[in-house]
Amino acid sequence: MSHRKFSAPRHGHLGFLPRKRSSRHRGKVKSWPKDDPSKPVHLTAFLGYKAGMTHILREIHRPAQKISKRETVEAVTIIDTPPLIVVGIVGYVETPKGLRTFKTIFAEHISDECKRRFYKNWCKSKKKAFTKYNKKWQDEAGKKQLEKDFEAMKKYCTIIRAIVHTQMRLLPLRQKKAHIMEIQLNGGTIAEKVDWAHEKLEKQIPVSTIFHTNEMIDVIGVTKGKGFKGVTSRWHTKKLPRKTHKGLRKVACIGAWHPARVGFTIARAGQKGYFHRTEINKKIYRIGQGIHIEDGKLVKNNASTHYDMTNKSITPMGGFPHYGEVNNDYVMVKGCVAGTRKRVLALRKSLLVHTKRQAIEPIELKFIDTTSKFGYGHFQTPEEKRAFMGPLKKDLIQVKASVPIDS
Repeated sequence: MSHRKFSAPRHGHLGFLPRKRSSRHRGKVKSWPKDDPSKPVHLTAFLGYKAGMTHILREIHRPAQKISKRETVEAVTIIDTPPLIVVGIVGYVETPKGLRTFKTIFAEHISDECKRRFYKNWCKSKKKAFTKYNKKWQDEAGKKQLEKDFEAMKKYCTIIRAIVHTQMRLLPLRQKKAHIMEIQLNGGTIAEKVDWAHEKLEKQIPVSTIFHTNEMIDVIGVTKGKGFKGVTSRWHTKKLPRKTHKGLRKVACIGAWHPARVGFTIARAGQKGYFHRTEINKKIYRIGQGIHIEDGKLVKNNASTHYDMTNKSITPMGGFPHYGEVNNDYVMVKGCVAGTRKRVLALRKSLLVHTKRQAIEPIELKFIDTTSKFGYGHFQTPEEKRAFMGPLKKDLIQVKASVPIDS
């Protein structure tokens, strides 16, 4: 029966077993890029929130290929990335059993959105977290102890990681509890890493200091949950013939008589989706600057290009469905990413050295679509819609209300 594996291969990949709900909501980085002391100190990951998708038009730059100089339309995902705040430093030492935490130092001032993460019920709590720890930074004895801790980290630690948290108040979400993550520091000596983290305590880290356009990154997150599903949906097995007794969306044979148990490789019904996944090699097409004030003017043209100079922001007409407006810095990556809208994603620097032409190719966007994603989408900006539609009834009523009535 050796031919069976070619004519009827098994359905579903066994490399992702067990197919069960993820124990964590935020993507966990399980491997970090290799450290290179010759480079300057830098963070190796970032946290962002999936806002939605749109499409772009660009010209392909691949010399000596027929496809070069042609225009292409591609789907892109917008990830909302407000700056992270550094609130702590962790030092690790290597042991025969793996890494062991050597020292953890937290900042003097920690915001409430970060403190909420340490409580099950913030409203009913006394909100006393870090009140005693903060005094270390104020009295002389505490300051001396902190200096000793920093020196000990420089002397004994082999790996330094920064504790960072997201800023929920900058996002259009109901959640107030920040997501906290340890991010590894690469580059420079251990002493330089500790000094860098010490200097950055309580300060904001923008995404533009970690990633750059045309870079390949990895996206780590939890996929969209689908609930309890049968074998046809969960494993994509063949449906049985039409007249099958007691249903046809089943597996006909779940194993031989002996061994007298169901093998783990047999497709069975169960949980589909809400799995922890790492997707590698997602290309950054643009790192957009958030809406900001420059020379007393509001600048929101972060969806403009050299070819399309329209003054428009990345938020489409009517906002991203089920998310809202993107007013912070954002990362535009090619294709789709795991999870539903609002899902927190870990963006990590690639573990690989990229040499393929597709990975190195410089990206120059010609056009970014900002039409409504909740309908047909005819207009790129409100001004364009107003010019085409003319004055609406609500506009005329507003004008009439503003005109004073002569007595």
